[in-house]
Amino acid sequence: MNEIDLAFTPALELAQLIRRREVSPLELTEIYLERIQQLNPQLGSYFTVTADLAIADAKAKTEILVNASELPPFFGVPISIKDLNAVAGVPCTYGSLVCLNNIPEYDDAVVSRIKQAGFIILGKTATSEIGSFPYSEPTGFPPARNPWNLEYTPGGSSGGAASSVAAGLCAIAQGSDGGGSIRGPAACCGVVGIKPSRGRVTKGPLGDRLAGISTNGPIARTVADAAALLDAISGYFTGDPYWLPDPEPSFLAATQNHLTNLRIAFATGIPPLGVADANCKQGVWQTVKLLTELGHQVAEKCPDFSGLVEPFQVVWQAGIAGSGLPPEVLHPVNRWLFTRTGSVAEYVQAVAQMHVVCRQIVAFFDNVDVLVLPVYLHSPIRVGEWAALSPEATFQNIINWVAPCPPANATGQPAIALPVGFDSNGLPMSVQLIGKPAAEATLISLAAQLEAANPWIQHRPALAR
Repeated sequence: MNEIDLAFTPALELAQLIRRREVSPLELTEIYLERIQQLNPQLGSYFTVTADLAIADAKAKTEILVNASELPPFFGVPISIKDLNAVAGVPCTYGSLVCLNNIPEYDDAVVSRIKQAGFIILGKTATSEIGSFPYSEPTGFPPARNPWNLEYTPGGSSGGAASSVAAGLCAIAQGSDGGGSIRGPAACCGVVGIKPSRGRVTKGPLGDRLAGISTNGPIARTVADAAALLDAISGYFTGDPYWLPDPEPSFLAATQNHLTNLRIAFATGIPPLGVADANCKQGVWQTVKLLTELGHQVAEKCPDFSGLVEPFQVVWQAGIAGSGLPPEVLHPVNRWLFTRTGSVAEYVQAVAQMHVVCRQIVAFFDNVDVLVLPVYLHSPIRVGEWAALSPEATFQNIINWVAPCPPANATGQPAIALPVGFDSNGLPMSVQLIGKPAAEATLISLAAQLEAANPWIQHRPALAR
């Protein structure tokens, strides 16, 4: 197997190659670091590359491999960490120049679990400023670009994570999602992204600032890789305000379940915010056709999401104000959102209103197992496409683009973005599957079924081949 093929090999397969001593952690790490050196100047996928730390870890793991009999599941496999998460001794910028010298002395709990699973960390991937935009172009940093076409965004805020996986700059990636920030980049870049259920993955040790709408999750080339990383990062951490029990059996095992006769709903629009463009509709209709052929019950219907728009915006604005960054250093859109932040009473009322609407949405799933939606309402935008717009116009464009994503953040339900083909611009085309609360296993099983019927792994961006 040549170096390019190794770079695009799924993470689980790389772990097996390492176990069989067919490739060493050091060899793999050097391959990815060389690719990062070659391609990152074009892609802007990484803010920080921890080459020295990665090489030292890879050398140690290669030595351990000589006599080791029992190894963690991803021993020696290279991964990237989103630059909203703390890695001890490595800068954590949150996409803001004022945080360039912010070097945490601790690992976020999700990073600790990634290390415990045997991964080698290659660096910190690009994000939008404090993770608040669906594109990754923070002031003072090179914009992250889509490896399928450098003129387009890879999405945000986990844009660097998704582009690094799609371009073969890491085997798998950690991301986070507070309003589509895993699913959107996964869709833009043609990879798999899972937003887990609320309480599935810890936010420790610092906790949650956004009323439970945000969570960490995996971005990967295959459903099995994403499921296995979700297994590795799931579970309670001391003091978590909410949590779910570990799955039995594992999420990876769920990829082998052949589900039949699921009750599946679908929609191509999010009233009152709009209807998907032709490309995004095509992805949904193509998936609906395939689901019908696989023997599932499919009907066109959708919950009423309209009541979520206003309270979700209030919670989101409060998150900007709660970031701790002074308004004068913020991007103009974030500064505008900061100035619109209401009182504590308005925030509490918005959270309460959001919870009421969420109960109604979750009730829809009493008679539905999975909801199929577009990930976004239109194809990826070009890098800098909205840069000249006013903050208000930009924010409205964002709302109208990402509309299918925030409902699952508000309700805490699991959701997965899955590539299904290419759109009329030659960019990846994806769909979103939303499941019942805590039912990641059903989504993973269904996604694996769709992946087997419509394989994607053979596709690689031209610049990365």
